[in-house]
Amino acid sequence: MTTLNSLGLPKAPAATRVVVAMSGGVDSSVVAALLKDQGYDVVGITLQLYDHGAALAKKGACCAGQDIHDARRVAEAMGFAHYVLDYENAFREAVIDEFADAYLAGATPVPCIRCNERVKFKDLMATARELEADCMATGHYIQRKLGPLGPELHSAADANRDQSYFLFSTTPEQLAFLRFPLGHLASKAETRALAARYGLSVADKPDSQDICFVPNGNYAAVIEKLRPGAADPGEIVDLQGNLRGTHQGVIHYTVGQRRGLGLGGLGDPLYVVKLDPATRRVIVGPKEALATRTITLKEINWLGDAPLTSRAEWPLSVRVRSTRPPRPALLRPVSATTAEITLLAPEEGVSPGQACVFYAPEGSRVLGGGWITCAA
Repeated sequence: MTTLNSLGLPKAPAATRVVVAMSGGVDSSVVAALLKDQGYDVVGITLQLYDHGAALAKKGACCAGQDIHDARRVAEAMGFAHYVLDYENAFREAVIDEFADAYLAGATPVPCIRCNERVKFKDLMATARELEADCMATGHYIQRKLGPLGPELHSAADANRDQSYFLFSTTPEQLAFLRFPLGHLASKAETRALAARYGLSVADKPDSQDICFVPNGNYAAVIEKLRPGAADPGEIVDLQGNLRGTHQGVIHYTVGQRRGLGLGGLGDPLYVVKLDPATRRVIVGPKEALATRTITLKEINWLGDAPLTSRAEWPLSVRVRSTRPPRPALLRPVSATTAEITLLAPEEGVSPGQACVFYAPEGSRVLGGGWITCAA
């Protein structure tokens, strides 16, 4: 019987090449150090995803110039090869352009999902295969478990660090090649303890909070730079069409927003309930107007054992925002890639452009997800 190594491959670690996607943060650095310590043939790769000059001026983002330097230092300290690849054009075409266009269309995009789907787990994985790697490892907090029909995707052991929302579009073929060595850890403190044990310079490096190409979370400034004229002014109206105020661009607002509307005064607070870019209108209403029970999805990635369309209805749990827990729902397939979700209890602030991620009703298994096109 062939003995499998810790990555589930029938080779000695020294004969197993692992490409590690290194962002320069503590998580991916620990993955690289851990695998090197276990005797694997580690190759670290860091992607330069946007303008390096601008990146150098911004600290704490996952793709900044400092992060490339930090990843290189970890590789030097642990004694494995490290490469920096210029993916700037691919990243702009696959992620940034869609991000800007989605905001202009009144949606609320999640670029980190597209980055994983179109750059890290597609282009970078192709590079890993060209380097004759046996697998690719990342620092994501998610688990890959072997089920009766092959690898399955599961939530991380630490619910506070779980990144399954951002990885729902991982395909079975990709999952066969990927490894997530941190997904079983009980807390981020364990990761930092490992970094300290290996003497890594990034052991105390803070986690990045922003989208890497959006300094200080200022989405509107980035979109205005990418799409001049995007911040045209318009009207703020209520659900009855009454004028309640004016705004300086639809791109400054998201569904569910309450603060910053400039609509002070008496009465119940108002929330953004809809964006209409065609008329440059921001529609506001009471909190109860945000309640959603029905969600329409496109571009579904299904990870269940049976085909999505093999049943008329699937009881499962869904997460409609990365910061919310999964909630009970019914999924009714329309096709292999489209469906309608009925939430058993209404959710507030569900927005087109966000992801809806599926989980098994019990346990930790991720069953895929899709992109929200409509919420009612």
